[in-house]
Amino acid sequence: MKTELKAKFLQHILNKKNENEGFTLIELLVVIIIIGILSAIALPSFLNQAAKAKQSEAKTYVGSVNRAQQSYRIENASFASNIGALEIGIPTTTPHYDYTISNASSTSTLFTALAKDATSLKSFAGGVAILTTGQTDAAACQTTGVSAAAPTVTLTAAAGASCAAGQDMR
Repeated sequence: MKTELKAKFLQHILNKKNENEGFTLIELLVVIIIIGILSAIALPSFLNQAAKAKQSEAKTYVGSVNRAQQSYRIENASFASNIGALEIGIPTTTPHYDYTISNASSTSTLFTALAKDATSLKSFAGGVAILTTGQTDAAACQTTGVSAAAPTVTLTAAAGASCAAGQDMR
């Protein structure tokens, strides 16, 4: 009797395994729909964070060039006219931005970081001016929205360096 009971028990277990193999189509569809909803919620947030990370590169470079220009001007009669002269290791182009120094003179200089992808990145600019008192004044600006055009930086000896309304870098 014991062996007959064991055989029936084993047969019951084997039959039960055959009945419960895999998932039903409904279960798979529910899981796919849940994953789709979670992806739709998370993707815009992820893309926004990716753009912020790319923009932080330009923000850092604008600040670095402004400080380097101030140091360069102390040692030389005018501001540096190219990025290489500053010797701070900043490239003139990266996958996301083009960097240029323009309007370098003995009294002021302008540095721009122009976005290559104007549909998702802001552009940045910075400038340094020598005030009538002999001190330097610097400004770092960003466009209000995504743009391939540089923000407006005003550089004067009387007023110093300033950004257009709403374009101060945050």
